[in-house]
Amino acid sequence: MNKLDAAKRAQVISALVEGNSIRSTVRMTGVAKNTIQKLLLELGVASSEYLDRTLRNLKAERVQIDEIWSFVAAKQKNITPAIAARGYAGDAWTFVAIDADSKLVLSWMVAADRNTEMAKNFLRDVARRVSNRIQVTTDGHSMYFKPVMEAFDGSVDYAQIVKVYGSDPEGEKRYSPATCIACEKHVAHGDPDRKHISTSYVERQNPTIRMGVRRFTRLTNAFSKKIENHVAMLAVHYMHYNFVRIHQTLRVTPAMAAGVTDRLWSIKDIIGILD
Repeated sequence: MNKLDAAKRAQVISALVEGNSIRSTVRMTGVAKNTIQKLLLELGVASSEYLDRTLRNLKAERVQIDEIWSFVAAKQKNITPAIAARGYAGDAWTFVAIDADSKLVLSWMVAADRNTEMAKNFLRDVARRVSNRIQVTTDGHSMYFKPVMEAFDGSVDYAQIVKVYGSDPEGEKRYSPATCIACEKHVAHGDPDRKHISTSYVERQNPTIRMGVRRFTRLTNAFSKKIENHVAMLAVHYMHYNFVRIHQTLRVTPAMAAGVTDRLWSIKDIIGILD
């Protein structure tokens, strides 16, 4: 990225993490599309490596886990042989684990499916990042129980939030989820604190991602065309979210609240990990 100075690179990344598409970033900054994509890929790799290396031995107490759906190239039902021949296409599930106290996203993973095997891979990574016994809360999906038990070797306080949905009189006439009419708290293992059996914080991550990562915005043509770009943008997003973006209630960044860093980062600091 020798052709762009630090200020211009920061301008490009600032636009991307605020929910702008590649093409709108081209119009805003005057930087060529291919140059932006190259910067994104390079910074995505660097961000993934930095987060993986830094988010270790965390002293979290309560971790909430959820997943958010998106797709690459085409929705699963619309994949044609021509689309499949160009590379990965279809569902892209992002698993997310957040520390309920610091709001730090301590682990994330993109998977082609939402099943037990993917949950195992994700929970193993979560378990490697914490240094103490934690309370884990997930939704009621059946894929989670065995992976949680195996990842933490039973040394975990685990609970599930099971949501009960009512029938929607409008059916499929509108683009929105069914109405949740009740939430049931189920203790799955150990002795979780019932006051903190919740997935509210991690579910709040869903609109944060959809607002901050243009590729997740529904009913647009901004979806990722390549899985590499999709993963890279998520890595940059979580780097920005953890280290640069001040959480409104904490008044510091999640990384500062978790003790991962003692200072407020800037976009230029993120760019600096490339050097």
